[in-house]
This record gives sequence, structure tokens and C-alpha cells, in this order.
Amino acid sequence: MCDQIGIKYPLFQGGMAWVSYAELAGAVSNGGGLGIIASGMLVASTLGDEIAKAKKITDKPFGVNVMMLRDDVDDIFQAIIDNPVSVVTTGAGNPGKYIPELKKHGIKVFPVVASTALAQRMQRAGADGVIAEGMEAGGHIGEITSMCLIPEIVDAVEIPVIAAGGIIDGRGAAAALTLGAKAIQMGTRFLCAEETTINHKVKVRIVEAKDRDTLITGRSTGHPVRVIKNKLSKELEKLDNENKPEELKKLGSNKLQSAMKDGDTEWGSLMCGQGAALVREIQPAAVIIEEVFEEAARSIKSALLMIDGVKAEIN
Repeated sequence: MCDQIGIKYPLFQGGMAWVSYAELAGAVSNGGGLGIIASGMLVASTLGDEIAKAKKITDKPFGVNVMMLRDDVDDIFQAIIDNPVSVVTTGAGNPGKYIPELKKHGIKVFPVVASTALAQRMQRAGADGVIAEGMEAGGHIGEITSMCLIPEIVDAVEIPVIAAGGIIDGRGAAAALTLGAKAIQMGTRFLCAEETTINHKVKVRIVEAKDRDTLITGRSTGHPVRVIKNKLSKELEKLDNENKPEELKKLGSNKLQSAMKDGDTEWGSLMCGQGAALVREIQPAAVIIEEVFEEAARSIKSALLMIDGVKAEIN
């Protein structure tokens, strides 16, 4: 995966709306991973500007994440073709019809998938790999845990699988690679990167998070979302239980921006993964990456020693 994309470490940064701007993407790429600009909070023209800004920050490969549900998705893809990047990741839909044109311009495509059926469909469509995202992730999620989903998809397709969902540190990275993934994707950990331009209050709330501080809202809408608990999430949960999806959508509108940009940690949507409790400090992106892979190496070495010990005991 590193050779295929031209990165030092097998790590994708998650594309998070109102979070993943050029500053974070550039810092992650400079740190040896694959930085990703989220297009969810941008229009075509501002996406082009953001790509240009990232190219001033880094000369390393980086990508753009595209949410397929948006009405102007054609314009977003055209902006990417006009301002080529190394990789496109996609979510919430099927990018199949765009893949040939993107690849014609040398852009690799990695859709986020939450099932083996969709992974196989993306392989047939010509995707260069898939990002298997378990339900531990923050934001919009599927129904299968990473521990089950990753090996299921690894066995179901021949293209590379990038593991996502609940990976916060080197132990999680080691586990994902052991399950057969060729790389990992992390989002929640980078919420607390120094280069992330979100409101500082959000970073503090994530560092303070405990193991039971996230919950899933929006099930009644068909698009469940994992967030940190606050006053907004309690109201959304209530509307979910009352099966009032339209009221839920109305209440949740623009709340991600309220949190990430304005710092409203009570009535904003704090989209965050289940592993937030493992995020313990605000650090430079490059330090996060180095720390994750140093710990991953130690974890894999420790596991191998343990296995050797078990073999010796058996013999």
C-alpha cells in the first residue's frame, strides 16, 4: 500500500466534514500518512482552493473524501479532476460511474464500505481498494463491528482492504493489520491533532471522554450516527425512540458545524468514534503517526513472542 500510493506509513486519515481541511491533510501527509481533505463542508470552487492550499503545505500525496449523497456530487468530482489529487475516498453511496474517469487522470479510488456485498460491488466497479469501516467509527456508521467486518471483507475481495472504525493507537493498528488489512484509517485520533482547525473546546471534550461517552443517534432516519453524549444527543435519542425521523433531521441540521466551528459542545453534534477514551492528549499529527506505528511494532513483536511461548509449551 505504501508503494502503491507513495506514503511512508500505511495510514489514511479519515475525511471528516468541518474537520479535515488542508491544514490537517497536509500535516498528515508530511508526517508520512495519507492526508485527506473532506469535501462535505465545501462546494466545488472552495474545494479547488483547499486542494491548492494543501499543495502549498505538502509535496507528498494526499486525497479528497466525497460524500455521494450530496446533490452537487458531479461538480465535486469535476473539481477533483480539474485539480488532481492522488486518492479519492468516498462514503454514503456508490461511486462506480465516476471511477473510470478518475482513474484516467491517475487518481486512485477507495470507497468506504460496511458490508462484503458492497465491497465486492466496488471491486467489480474497478476500485483500487476498499475502506472497511466498523460501527465503532464516529459519524455515519454501519452495523458490523471492525473485528468481524475486516476479515470478512479481506476474504471476500482481492483488492487491498484498509481497516477503519475504532482504531486509535498502535494496538488497534496491529490488530487491524493482523486481520488482513493492508493499511488503517484513523479519524477520531486526528480530531486532537494540533493542526486540526476545529474549536479547541471540542478537542478538550474528546480528551476528557470516557469509555461509555458515545452513543448512536438517527437510527429512525436510516442513517445512524455515532456522537459524544450531550444535550443535543439526548434530544435526538428521544426523537429516535418516538420514531420521529423528520423532527430528528430538523433538530440535527447544521449541528456538526455548530460543534466543530463554533465550539458548542452541548447543542452541537460531536461526531466521534467509540475509542475516544483512548485519546489522551493534543499532539502534532506527525507525532501521532510515529507513536501509532512504534506501538504497533511493539504490539506485534509481543504477540509473536507470546505465540512462540505457547508453541514451546505445547511441544
